[in-house]
Amino acid sequence: MILESLELIQFKNHLHSKLSFSPQVNCLLGRNGSGKTNVLDGIHYLSLTKSALQSSDALSIQHDTDFFTVKGKFTVDAHPLEVRCTLEQGKKKQIFQNGKVMEKASDHVGKIPLVMIAPDDTELIKGGSEGRRKFFDGLLAQLDHPYLDQLIRYHHYLKQRNALLKQFADTGRRDLTLLATYEEELIPLSQSLAKRRAALVKEISPLLQKFYEALSMGREQVELSYETEALREDFGGYYLGLRPKDFATKNCNAGIHKDDFDFRIEGHPLRKLGSQGQQKSFIIALKLAQFELFEKAKGEKPLLLLDDIFDKLDEERIERLLQLVSQGNFGQLFITDARPERSKEILSKLQTEVAYFSLENGEVSKK
Repeated sequence: MILESLELIQFKNHLHSKLSFSPQVNCLLGRNGSGKTNVLDGIHYLSLTKSALQSSDALSIQHDTDFFTVKGKFTVDAHPLEVRCTLEQGKKKQIFQNGKVMEKASDHVGKIPLVMIAPDDTELIKGGSEGRRKFFDGLLAQLDHPYLDQLIRYHHYLKQRNALLKQFADTGRRDLTLLATYEEELIPLSQSLAKRRAALVKEISPLLQKFYEALSMGREQVELSYETEALREDFGGYYLGLRPKDFATKNCNAGIHKDDFDFRIEGHPLRKLGSQGQQKSFIIALKLAQFELFEKAKGEKPLLLLDDIFDKLDEERIERLLQLVSQGNFGQLFITDARPERSKEILSKLQTEVAYFSLENGEVSKK
């Protein structure tokens, strides 16, 4: 799969930018704030229909304008595909494939598989469980469309049940029949989603270890495990047994929205005992494992986006990463860097075609 060109119209600090890409390595150069990462975010929109950086789509519309458009021309399975994402102020975001609007944006997810490695990815380790759930749910959403459909349904019923619990507290009256209708959906959905998450962890764990060893010269063993109550045999009874607590707290205290993923190094919590270098190596290994899973499932290499990665790694880990890239295991790459000379020196070691782009204040020129 190849992204041949990208067009950004009134997207963040890009008034109107057009880029034609190399099928191999593309390096975006410019000072911080020049618009490099916004190019990657535009690509992210075309893959996952949302920003990698902001929770609100409206924040991606350039100041003093009323819409944005991101358009990309791809080759997927040897066929041309044009993807366009458009958002007007006050209207619903629209995704188009070859000019045809998608009824649901979620139907597009997985069509353009993408892996992005960014500076704040270590928050997966340092942050709360919600961020880890979002990462693995996002991974599965690209791999498994039925999983995404179930996840959307789960969060719909979870929202409805939580609203009902608040209504019980406000009115003092409880409609247990209506409550049970939500529980009849949430319990089996939790069990089904938890099984898929557990299967993913089993599949990705050996890949994670393989790439971690490549980055760290085999110095340590790392582990990934999944923590959930939804796979216990008595989960239905356990869920219903928490009703008194749910009434008191006015929200659901069981279900896959309470799950977590545990990262360990040599049997110890990576968050507490892993060094900065070990944590960065773990995250990069996890993302590269994600890449390999996508390639196996889709039969094509996903897009790989590396945002400011040279600035966050020591020379040894950069060298290891470049060795992996130079072996031809990865397809089309997009790299950002604020230091042009450093990038050119590092990338000159690759026996591959590299296209350089210079960015300043949202304007792009090819070098």
